[in-house]
Amino acid sequence: MSGVHLVWQAAAVMVGSGVVGLVYKGLDRKLAARMQARVGPPLRQPFLDLGKLLMKETVVPRDAVGWLFSAMPFLAAVASFTALLYLPWGPFPPILRGYGDAVLVLYLLAVPALAMALGGFASGSPLATVGGQREIVMLMSYEFPLAVALVGVVWRLRALEVGPAFSLATISANPLWTAVGPLGVFGLAILLGCLLVVTPAELSKIPFDIPEAETEIAGGLMVEYSGTYLALFYLADAVKTVAMAALVVTLFIPYGIAAPLGVKGVGGQVLDVAFFLVKVFVVMFAAVTTVRVAMARFKVDQVVRGFWLQITAAAVAGLVLLVLDKAVMG
Repeated sequence: MSGVHLVWQAAAVMVGSGVVGLVYKGLDRKLAARMQARVGPPLRQPFLDLGKLLMKETVVPRDAVGWLFSAMPFLAAVASFTALLYLPWGPFPPILRGYGDAVLVLYLLAVPALAMALGGFASGSPLATVGGQREIVMLMSYEFPLAVALVGVVWRLRALEVGPAFSLATISANPLWTAVGPLGVFGLAILLGCLLVVTPAELSKIPFDIPEAETEIAGGLMVEYSGTYLALFYLADAVKTVAMAALVVTLFIPYGIAAPLGVKGVGGQVLDVAFFLVKVFVVMFAAVTTVRVAMARFKVDQVVRGFWLQITAAAVAGLVLLVLDKAVMG
């Protein structure tokens, strides 16, 4: 029965994350439009877009490496959905707890970007090739500060000896803000800021939409994709947005609301899940929607220099503050 329950829970998370991702995508577009004094599309527009793409013909370019071009959309979607199985959903622990750790989630979040880059290379289009090159360069830039932020949280949690430090379930159940001193709080705030900067880059959103850059390379990575394949990339992007925001919530703001309000049982679980989704939306709004409205696209060299120097330096500084906090508190 445990295997059956695991399958049902995984199916519920995948379906739910797909719906939530598309809803958030609609909210993002609507709010961005309002912030720019436009009406914007209806909230259901992402669902309409996905349905339309699924009905369109899927074209494979004549010069493409067929099997690689066709496999990459499926790989991106599978990796995005799988990452969510390792993340807690409010009061509910990860579906695949005990079968992996936080490091695996970092790899899974990198897979969609690699899949898009490989798909672009395999398409035979020079525009997609340029987009693929840009995607790889960006991936090498933002992964390091992302890893430093995660390692900083894990290292400080390990010093508390509360369980497997690399388990996202352990991290979610043991918020660090009240377990560290002033230096640790400052260090955590810096790491949170770094992770919020990494989030739009991980999702290739403005100002980090360099691999697609419609005005420069006509869609870049996605220029040759259509129909079902483009729909899969579209869905993978929506789900990855939820996964990335959920990772930020798990690492830094995993608090529930039912216990402080004295709500127990099923009602408390429903309230905590709703609160979790609100926190995910707040992270998405702060790190993606407002940033892409307020900023223009960066150049590749600006992204690389910014992540490798300023953001990485800030992340290392946050890690050092956590180390100093551990030395002071003993």
